[in-house]
Amino acid sequence: MKKALLVLLAVAMVFSVAACGNNAAPTNSEAPENTAGTADAVTYEGTYTEPLKMGTNAAFPPYEYKEGEEFCGIDVEIATAVAEELGTTLEVADMEFDSIITAVQQGEVSFGMAGMTVTDERKEEVNFTSSYATGVQVVIVTEDSAIATLDDLAGKKIGTQLGTTGDTYSKGDYGEENVTSYGKGADAVIALKGGDVDAVIIDNEPAKAFVAENEGLKILETEYAVEDYAIAVAKDNATLLSDLNKALEKLTADGTIDTIIAKYIKAE
Repeated sequence: MKKALLVLLAVAMVFSVAACGNNAAPTNSEAPENTAGTADAVTYEGTYTEPLKMGTNAAFPPYEYKEGEEFCGIDVEIATAVAEELGTTLEVADMEFDSIITAVQQGEVSFGMAGMTVTDERKEEVNFTSSYATGVQVVIVTEDSAIATLDDLAGKKIGTQLGTTGDTYSKGDYGEENVTSYGKGADAVIALKGGDVDAVIIDNEPAKAFVAENEGLKILETEYAVEDYAIAVAKDNATLLSDLNKALEKLTADGTIDTIIAKYIKAE
């Protein structure tokens, strides 16, 4: 999912992360053990006595979504594991996607994590950690659509989620006059089913969920774009950026991140 910056729409409500279906990594409030001489010892620069607050848009399964009042998904579990590694807990602030970077800049959240693609434009506004996952943008059409390739999208009406890279890229590739931006990916899919747009461009994983839930839709075989997902951190918070990178490196090396992703995205 890719997200451009707009003015912050509203102050997000903050919820403590609960284990979703017993999938979420446990949290603790004790400082991580960095025993000298152990192979996995890591020294962090910061001291985290308060919960880390994650800004996200919980409408992007399987990366972030809600089951009842509980936040679930790949990003939620990875962020929970990172917070545990740094010796604290995680809180989630749910907001519009295009508000996340502004919230990071203004210090309303500790970091932004929402299937967010690293782009040059965003790097001017925030810093990014190393990538923890790869996202693929795809095209959803109706099963009887004549659209078979990306070239066939020329002159067609395209639906996107506001602020995502699919939104930004499609406006550049096919013209702003041909793209309608919706607040949620689900709203774009509803527009497709209703005939208001001819196609929807969105991340592959939520696309698969939308197609599974809505009869008569399919995903084109041709990928629209391939991108790296990373965590957004304020420009003036070099300590947190460094510690997040160290934690991600450790959680990648010990297999935690791969295990979390495998829960939600099965190998085909």
